Amino acid sequence: MNIALFGNRYQEKYKSLLSDFVGYLQESHTLSVESDFAAYVTSLGIDLGRAATFDLENFGGAELAVSIGGDGTLLGKAALLASRGIPVVGINTGHLGYLTACRLNEAKEMITSIEQNNCRLQQRTMLQLVEINGKPCNNVIALNEIAILRQDTTSMISMPTTINGTMLTTYKGDGLVISTPTGSTAYNMSVGGPIINPSTSCLALSPISPHSLNMRPIVVGDDSVIEVTINTRAKWIQVSVDGMAMTLPSGSTVKIAQAPYKLTVIQKHDHNFATTLRDKLLWGADQR
Repeated sequence: MNIALFGNRYQEKYKSLLSDFVGYLQESHTLSVESDFAAYVTSLGIDLGRAATFDLENFGGAELAVSIGGDGTLLGKAALLASRGIPVVGINTGHLGYLTACRLNEAKEMITSIEQNNCRLQQRTMLQLVEINGKPCNNVIALNEIAILRQDTTSMISMPTTINGTMLTTYKGDGLVISTPTGSTAYNMSVGGPIINPSTSCLALSPISPHSLNMRPIVVGDDSVIEVTINTRAKWIQVSVDGMAMTLPSGSTVKIAQAPYKLTVIQKHDHNFATTLRDKLLWGADQR
């Protein structure tokens, strides 16, 4: 199997485990390592042997991508992987690791499970920023959310919002989070939005600090086309796409819809949504 490996640059305390895992991949598979990560791993004294390097534009013709890090590491490559139809398994050396399948000490067993088709493949909906002020956007894709935010001001934002061309409401507050089910446990959850099973075909719209008590989060179908005009007394507003921010002038209109492709995320065979909530979000845990 052709495997593409990438990761973040915070692996010092996992050096021994990472070296062992890289060695295992080289023995059993055709391994390519993303060039920046390869340089970092080599600097830790880990031998990459015959492994090739690749840039992020081609992923080395991989059949499987392996992400070493946290959710952010996987998130940063999600659009590229999804557009190329490459499934990804996340190996968690970060914090929450909501998108990841296992810790690094379980990584070899996880790869074996994938080889034996003893795993779960989940198709994750992605969002696309389709237009800004009527002009098409190219490849502005989010796995978690697209958020509309204030910038450099405390002025309220007024956001007339339509769904499939029909007026929904005018949100007034600090901003608006438009989230996929995958992103429902990220920024969406922190602003009081609903937690959604990742397999659900829907999107969530959650206002940030709404200036009206009757402005509540709403869940809509993932075939919805959402259009928001963003008005404020300030000159500028911010649109964040999975944390990557762009600045737009006040009065701008953005159009958001489901992306034309989905990300395939690999999990353990016994993985399920309820287990994730208990393990990652500590549901039912007695904190006394």
